[in-house]
Amino acid sequence: MSDQIHIKTAPEIELMREAGRLLAKVFKHLDSIVKEDVTTMAINDEVERYIRQELQARPASLGQYDYPYVLNASVNEVVCHGMPKEHYALRPRDIINLDITLEKNGFIADSSKMYVMPSAGPEARRLVKETYNAMWQGIKQVKPGATLGDIGHAIEAHARANGYSVVQEYCGHGIGREMHEGPQVLHVGKPGKGLKLKPGMTFTIEPMINQGRAKTKTKKDGWTVVTADRKLSAQWEHTILVTETGYEVLTLREEERI
Repeated sequence: MSDQIHIKTAPEIELMREAGRLLAKVFKHLDSIVKEDVTTMAINDEVERYIRQELQARPASLGQYDYPYVLNASVNEVVCHGMPKEHYALRPRDIINLDITLEKNGFIADSSKMYVMPSAGPEARRLVKETYNAMWQGIKQVKPGATLGDIGHAIEAHARANGYSVVQEYCGHGIGREMHEGPQVLHVGKPGKGLKLKPGMTFTIEPMINQGRAKTKTKKDGWTVVTADRKLSAQWEHTILVTETGYEVLTLREEERI
């Protein structure tokens, strides 16, 4: 991971937009595929096929830090970095986060979406909904002169107001030619504190919100992060551009357009 913050030029922003647009298409494709009895490995394999063959792009997660798959599939109590499995088929009450990166013409977009199985309970559905709302509370803070602390505070305040905790070990990040650039974008913070935002910055906002305590632990595979109390966790993620007047969501999906 590079700590350097890269302010994107106008041509680079256009390339970032294209990567984001293609990544949004991946999730649209998945909307008819992610359902009960489908294995997380089957989802992984279809995403790889679609990115490579249909979009003529590259799944950027594959091989990054020696990660062997094209996506993270984080089910129920898995906070992040869940690895797809041949033997795990989605069950009627599951919630799952699919976190996918895509590179096109040298620039990377990163996004994740929650999918809720038909029999998931009301508390699971509420967690998914309010995590989404928390992400948007953070996104809405983005404008030149605002700070990273403004983003983190808005997310944390929304989560806590709804009775949830915010995972602090993992955060958003700058993105562009590299998957992970500066700055780190924490999902907790104090208003007015931290780095001031400038036009041309691109980074992810990707809060991980827990039903129970914020504490996590990593499983023996070295990747899969779970809630320490085994309660549910949810996450949503978008890649954001700081514009001259506010923000642009580069990975915005069709159903999110107003």
